[in-house]
Amino acid sequence: MTDPSTSPSPPVTRRVLLIRHGQTEWSLTDRHTGRTDIDLTPRGEEDARALVGITDRLGLTNPYVFASPRTRARRTAQLAGLTVDEVDDRFAEWDYGDYEGLTRAQIHAAGDPAWTIWTEGGPHGESVEDMTRRVDGAVDAVEQRLADTDVIVVSHGHFSRSFICRFLGWPIGQGSAIDLRPAGAAMMMQLGADRRLCTLVGPEGAAATHAAL
Repeated sequence: MTDPSTSPSPPVTRRVLLIRHGQTEWSLTDRHTGRTDIDLTPRGEEDARALVGITDRLGLTNPYVFASPRTRARRTAQLAGLTVDEVDDRFAEWDYGDYEGLTRAQIHAAGDPAWTIWTEGGPHGESVEDMTRRVDGAVDAVEQRLADTDVIVVSHGHFSRSFICRFLGWPIGQGSAIDLRPAGAAMMMQLGADRRLCTLVGPEGAAATHAAL
């Protein structure tokens, strides 16, 4: 008969909650916003405040909170009632390089009709390979904290979609099939070696546009 005192403990369930910053003037018009430091619109602030209590609603336990250094991410965390434990450049948005501030339609019209961030990266910014390496570093940082507690990451759209892919072991390009609206949230669960995307929600009425994909 097995002695219960020597039986291995069951795996602990840990959760990673990704929160995209609220609406900005540039996200409202689908302009690529990487290194540019821009604040929230009034709607963005309203949606961020609606996130208050999300940790309780989703059952997170004493989460460790990472945030991008950009104002729009840190302001979202503040309005959501979250105390940021660590601000880290690894959680910043994709560097779009020459395409910073442009919409996808403008990029296509300017002579790059097949361009997507997922296949081409940002010219003179971060390539797909660069972004993969940086996001893998962010995943490593989160994994270290998951040994002890749940984790929240307040960041950006393309970063969060990239993080989901790398956390689940997928190529970063799979992020093109994930939609995360401003002030939206995605939760992943880890139980032992098993990882899953289990929740993906956004502000009520939010919908993707072709230009934002």
